[in-house]
Amino acid sequence: MAEETTTTQAAPAAAAKGGHRKERVGEVIANKMAKTIVVRVQRRFSHPQFKKIVTAYKKFYAHDEKAEAKVGDTVRIQETRPMSKLKRWQLVEVVERAEIAQTAAAA
Repeated sequence: MAEETTTTQAAPAAAAKGGHRKERVGEVIANKMAKTIVVRVQRRFSHPQFKKIVTAYKKFYAHDEKAEAKVGDTVRIQETRPMSKLKRWQLVEVVERAEIAQTAAAA
């Protein structure tokens, strides 16, 4: 019983301390910088006036410590502390590898 009460009390304290960080999924469009990738995130929404589905893109600079993401990969990035002037995101995982990179590795 005592163990159950400590686990229930620890959960609200952890939620109050941190909170959720935003996550985005996008495509890597550049990886020429050291430990940095540029990720293009696609957002689709209905235009308020014309009711047409509009696709908007935004670029995010993300920290890639191990340089594991390549151009064309689909990646998940997460919000983090400011690491430089533009870099406020970090790489969480590579969701899907680009086919170009796979065929080049096989050749």
